[in-house]
Amino acid sequence: MTYESGGGFVEVAPGVFAGRYPQWDTTIGVVRGSDGLLVVDTRAAYVHGVELCEDVRRLAPDLAIRWVVNTHEHFDHAMGNLAFEGATIHAHENAAAGMVAAGDRVKDEIRADPSLDPDAPWYTAELLRAVLDTEYRVPDETFSSVSAIDLGDRFVELAYPGRGHTDGDIVIRVPDVDVVFAGDLIEQSAPPAFGGDCYPLEWPGTLDLVIGMLTPDSVVVPGHGTPVDRSFVQDQRADVSDIAELIRSLYGQGVPEAEALAAGGDGWPWEAGRLADAVAQGYRHLAAESAAALVAGKPDPHLVPAQPTSTQPPLNLQP
Repeated sequence: MTYESGGGFVEVAPGVFAGRYPQWDTTIGVVRGSDGLLVVDTRAAYVHGVELCEDVRRLAPDLAIRWVVNTHEHFDHAMGNLAFEGATIHAHENAAAGMVAAGDRVKDEIRADPSLDPDAPWYTAELLRAVLDTEYRVPDETFSSVSAIDLGDRFVELAYPGRGHTDGDIVIRVPDVDVVFAGDLIEQSAPPAFGGDCYPLEWPGTLDLVIGMLTPDSVVVPGHGTPVDRSFVQDQRADVSDIAELIRSLYGQGVPEAEALAAGGDGWPWEAGRLADAVAQGYRHLAAESAAALVAGKPDPHLVPAQPTSTQPPLNLQP
């Protein structure tokens, strides 16, 4: 699945499509039902949402776009929402609550540094202006654990497996064809993004729940890149777990946060420069748990206790 005009949508299962756009390499989903179309994520700006609407309508000109699902709150997945007039937008309650703040953070970053990247020809001044000019549309319907949408001849299931990439990541399952849209809990075209709002210590457990929804034949559509299978998700879960365990180990050994990336050495599954926010967030979450234990008068659950030494000779247990 490559960048093509109109998103290059591919039918990954009967009535289920995935498309890919070069701007931030976002992957979009479409599910066709007898009563209308459901779109998974809306890209990064209002103009992108308008373009996406046109592309989706070409897939099924006789059906209206009636539902949109945001996999999480980040701008590249939700700031095209305003273009979907007439559609009901669904998301997890945490994603809905954080969507405006997440968009504002990106706009502030663009204003602070509007420089372009010569290695990314799609990253233009016009693109940045489009993001800055976009107004927000927050989801209309939210849920806390699970939900479902009736498309007429099929149901689409929405599930919140837990915190990971953000605190509002959901997966969208089309059970009759064994397709799962995983948002940015899984990425194919690059390692998963650990940002300043990630939960690196909880992410592995969240992926365990996602894996529990999959079969050997499942098609998993990531937030960025091309569709993958269960084994890919399992492998990426192992990498995410390695990161979590290494953060716990470094914190427990008393390694200062500023030295943790270097101290981790070859233990990081990806280049350390990608993981600064993972370490910062992991240390912050562990420190909060340590502080709570101290207030409760309990030992720090994360520090590695010093091993006692003995000057006594070992006992001779031989008869």
